[in-house]
Amino acid sequence: MRHRLYHSRNLRQALPEYALKMGVSHEELAAAYDWMLANEVAFEQPLKGDILCFISYVNIEPRIEHPLARRFYALLGRELKGALIPLYGKNWATLRDRMLRTWEQAYNILICKIPSHTLRLAWLRLGGAKIGKGSTVWRNTEVLGVDGLRIGDDTVVGWHCQLDARGGLIIGNHVTIASHVLLIAGGHDTQAPEFWAVGGPIYIEDYAWIASRALLSFGAHIGEGAIVGGNSVVSKPVAPYAIVGGPNAEVKGERCRNLNYKVGGKGLFTLFH
Repeated sequence: MRHRLYHSRNLRQALPEYALKMGVSHEELAAAYDWMLANEVAFEQPLKGDILCFISYVNIEPRIEHPLARRFYALLGRELKGALIPLYGKNWATLRDRMLRTWEQAYNILICKIPSHTLRLAWLRLGGAKIGKGSTVWRNTEVLGVDGLRIGDDTVVGWHCQLDARGGLIIGNHVTIASHVLLIAGGHDTQAPEFWAVGGPIYIEDYAWIASRALLSFGAHIGEGAIVGGNSVVSKPVAPYAIVGGPNAEVKGERCRNLNYKVGGKGLFTLFH
């Protein structure tokens, strides 16, 4: 099974640190990691001089025969920004996942349409989302992977957006996300006949502005104060304070520094948003 979630770049270089953390030798952990790669527990993908490292999206920890590989997989899984899918069966993990997905769909079908910030945010928080003080998600915005959603303080997500947090969606403070924006933290392996799912986190740093109808996908990391123009497509890092636009997120300019403002998403005149 090759459904996979992104963990980090160049994981092999970090093995000595993980070995110390786990109380084993570097050689033992390197051998366990090689076993994981050979048995589709971990995956590597070259990209522009780096190696992207993934682990199985389905939580196969109980099925991993190699003891050290099992421990290492569990440790890497806890470090992910998104949640692993449980091995479905008659167990608590499956029941919890089904209950969470039902809670999420109730939000998307009904709760997101109710004109009450308090109710909508309470529903998302009870589902596992972390949403900071003064932030809001306006009506008719859908959320997937609610337990992987992290939003800082004084941040606004506009109308009719889609927040796909299944691979992890981390949004900072004072961020403005305009209406009809798509944040999609996952996709599929286009080179696999089996259409394996591939996902990973999206990061949006403080004071960023994502303009209407932009699409951010797995791999996007929007730097502090950066602006993503309308109808842009981004799947790569954007430098702090850069202004990017177009299908390749080309740099169009640079924003001023020392930003200091409040988005104010819960003011009187946004009561029914």
